[in-house]
Amino acid sequence: MNYRSYAADDVQFIVQLFESVFTDSEGEETGFLIGQLTKDLFAQTKESDLLNFIACEKEQIIGSIFFSPLTFDTGFNAFILSPVAVHSAYQGKGVGQALIRYGLNELRNTGVRFVVTYGDPAFYSKVGFGPISPSKVRAPFDLSQPVGWLGQALLDDSIELLSGNCTCVDALQKAVYW
Repeated sequence: MNYRSYAADDVQFIVQLFESVFTDSEGEETGFLIGQLTKDLFAQTKESDLLNFIACEKEQIIGSIFFSPLTFDTGFNAFILSPVAVHSAYQGKGVGQALIRYGLNELRNTGVRFVVTYGDPAFYSKVGFGPISPSKVRAPFDLSQPVGWLGQALLDDSIELLSGNCTCVDALQKAVYW
């Protein structure tokens, strides 16, 4: 298994991966929605603000994760891990966890202090995420599933330093994702 940052030639395959994975797991409408999100992340986000890492097996992209900035009005910045996809045939084999660990380590090495995500606590707890209170660390939009608001400090800080309102990149600025 090879983990690396994406290259421009990978974009089409990454979008197809997200569409396929979410169509398989949640239906065609969600597959289209998340496919569009990945297109928008690549098209609408400054290259310096978008981190995408992929897992490859024999040159085939089998997993992909995105990190983009969350900016808090208190001056603290964090990144959000969203979305995440692992090819359906490779799910349950640790690919997603290894890819997330790789990405978190890359962020840690560049001095990123905090990462949040919005998803399944049972899965994300395996890679160090824990629950955070939406009343203490606000999401950019009201959360439909507040139990899925998770975070971790990558350095020796407290996640509770993230207070006040926050904003995300334009591609995530739609309530449907929250």
